[in-house]
Amino acid sequence: MPEALPKRPHKIPESVLVVIHTPALDVLLLERADHPGFWQSVTGSKDHVDEPLTETCVREVAEETGIDVHSPGIGLAALHDWGLRNVYEIYPVFRHRYASGVTHNTEHVFGLTVPAGIPVRLAPREHVAMRWLPWREAAAACFSPSNAEAILQLPRFAGRAGAAAEG
Repeated sequence: MPEALPKRPHKIPESVLVVIHTPALDVLLLERADHPGFWQSVTGSKDHVDEPLTETCVREVAEETGIDVHSPGIGLAALHDWGLRNVYEIYPVFRHRYASGVTHNTEHVFGLTVPAGIPVRLAPREHVAMRWLPWREAAAACFSPSNAEAILQLPRFAGRAGAAAEG
């Protein structure tokens, strides 16, 4: 008789959204492998309840893009907690991944400034394509309203309030 596969632990309903951008406010978007045509920023849930959110960001950015936040030219100082929280209902089709009765997720929004031209290596099981777009175009391309809204906040959080009036 074949041995049963170990049961996967439930996902933690607390996640991060990391808007990766250049100093010129070009934003990296990733196309989901499981939903072609759906573009988004880096997202991911905590691995364990007490995982610090910055560690979740660093891990998810590395897993999904191959970008090492700790590398020279970036550094942890380039990662900023924007203090924004999105609470949303988990789509019913995905609720089986969470403990019984869990219906909502809390998403914490961060920004990460990276040098223009930084190499990106996609995780093929998660994403099939990537592109850099100016922030307004990136916001318009996102399938998720909360992701689009986060990107629209980029000029304010990147310290370039004047950029909101540009373009």
